Amino acid sequence: MNFPENLKYSKDHEWIKVEGDKAVVGITEFAQSELGEIVYVDVTTEGETIDKDGVFGSVEAVKTVSDLLMPVSGEVLEVNADLEDKPELINEDPYGKGWIIKIAVSDAAQLDSLLSAADYKKLIGK
Repeated sequence: MNFPENLKYSKDHEWIKVEGDKAVVGITEFAQSELGEIVYVDVTTEGETIDKDGVFGSVEAVKTVSDLLMPVSGEVLEVNADLEDKPELINEDPYGKGWIIKIAVSDAAQLDSLLSAADYKKLIGK
């Protein structure tokens, strides 16, 4: 399994890639493998500001639905429109084309509470 070193990870299996005061958020390769084939992504929070650990949407797999949680507080700026027709991009390329949202980070200090790739691997036992 792949866990890029340039990302931060939440205990809830989201990843975040910070680019200045903005960031890209998705779910980890581990999370998508546990969920199985993703068939639908529901994010209706574009334009909303959501607190850290708040629900910003959900992903539906063949067997289950899972909430998506904000790794840090921020405003949802953009939802990956490609996921509407191809939700399986999350399975195929979770750190690339399968990104879910872009946010404006409200509190950069919250990034310090996230996990490094090494710490995330320990969390999931890899």
